[in-house]
Amino acid sequence: MTVLAEGAPSGAATENMPWLISVDDHVTEPPDLWTSRLPSRLRERGPQVKRDRILAGADAREGNTQYGHPDGKIADFWVFDGKPTRGFLTAITHAVGFDEKKIGNTPLTYDEIHPGSWKQADRLADMTSNHVEASLCFCNAVSGYAGQLFFQHPDKELALACVQAYNDWMIDDWCAGDGYGRLIPLIFLPLWDPVLSAQEVRRCAAKSAIAASFLENPHEYDLPTVYSRDWDPLFEACNETQTNLSMHIGSSPRIPTTSKDAPYMMTSIIMFIDSMTSALDFLLAGIFERFPNLKIAYSEGQIGWLPYAVRRADKVWLAKDKEGHGYQRTANPPSSYVEGHVYGCIFDDDTALICRDLIGMSQIMMEVDYPHSACSFPNVVEVANGLADTAGLNAEERHMFFRGNAIDAYGLERLGIRK
Repeated sequence: MTVLAEGAPSGAATENMPWLISVDDHVTEPPDLWTSRLPSRLRERGPQVKRDRILAGADAREGNTQYGHPDGKIADFWVFDGKPTRGFLTAITHAVGFDEKKIGNTPLTYDEIHPGSWKQADRLADMTSNHVEASLCFCNAVSGYAGQLFFQHPDKELALACVQAYNDWMIDDWCAGDGYGRLIPLIFLPLWDPVLSAQEVRRCAAKSAIAASFLENPHEYDLPTVYSRDWDPLFEACNETQTNLSMHIGSSPRIPTTSKDAPYMMTSIIMFIDSMTSALDFLLAGIFERFPNLKIAYSEGQIGWLPYAVRRADKVWLAKDKEGHGYQRTANPPSSYVEGHVYGCIFDDDTALICRDLIGMSQIMMEVDYPHSACSFPNVVEVANGLADTAGLNAEERHMFFRGNAIDAYGLERLGIRK
């Protein structure tokens, strides 16, 4: 792509290295996203940015944010239907440009965050300088990675209007113009209604949407399970339009930990648990038998856990049910549905690459996680090569990991992205 020439990195590290595709980054919603798009009668109730003094705890898990506190820091935060959300801007979710020692739950304003967090031109420049051709962006947690803020709201007319306003902005603004073919459209769904979700998938697919954000474990929100078949209209729409169902860690209502006094380090270590259980649900529910073109992807959940989970699932599937539970088995072992259906992306999971023959090299993708604190900007070339070197990937495997698998998982040829 000619747009990548100016500002691109050079040197031995990038010589003969294919341009990278990141399937987990984040975009901070611009302050006027909803106020400029919602119908006038809903505009005042929709999400909007307010500025006030915020006193936030050191640990984002504590949930003890105080708005309007005289000792707080001036910061921007989102209000929905007259109530503050947990979506205030923080340094940990806008780490690019900040000293590593100062990254934390510190509240910020839009004036303080790096412009690449929410301005298209700056993001494209940062991608080019980081040797990244294309990027799939989840929201930056203002509304939840799968739009939880909306499907939990009782007024479904307002909720649907907010979901569609976000999707239109994602497709028509963020991923359009200079962003077309570089920023990959990822939409929200009206998850309170699978039929309505299917309609939104088809509406947005006609406008070039490639992926839809889904919940790792919808039953934890009192929504139908993937075993219930209630989601089949949505799965059929994704199967028909080749829309990838993408799930980000943290899309469950709880944050994994072992105890109230466990350090946040524990959460960082075991955050993959919901991704693992979600993948097993899809594999055991026979979904890929009924919808053979459906592809799902797990962002930031790593995937080094897959070999044990799937091999264990196969053993249980094959075992005689001695206790008379009468397991409802899929036609084939769970492992047979992984290839071409279940994808994971990694930012430091060299275990996954070392175990690639057990996982399937074709199922492992990479991420930058821009602009979060764990992101590899501006050093993704060194990080990606380091992971590949540690696992001893050959040239073909590197190409698959750096970009080829992402193109297959999301059907990116539709955006003009070539292997």
